[in-house]
Amino acid sequence: MSAIEADKTVCEGIGMCEAQADDYFQVGDDGLVEVLADEVPDPDRGYVKAAIDSCPVSALRLLG
Repeated sequence: MSAIEADKTVCEGIGMCEAQADDYFQVGDDGLVEVLADEVPDPDRGYVKAAIDSCPVSALRLLG
């Protein structure tokens, strides 16, 4: 399994991650990304990685 790391100091709340993987990401009331799951199972890794790669400010990383 993998984990998601979000850098809220970089996040601009654009929401590309949420649009592509709303089971894992949500833009909160503060306008910043919230990671909704602590771990990413292997079957979901591909689409979560695509959502992470779509972040225009590179605020997200997939660990593991």
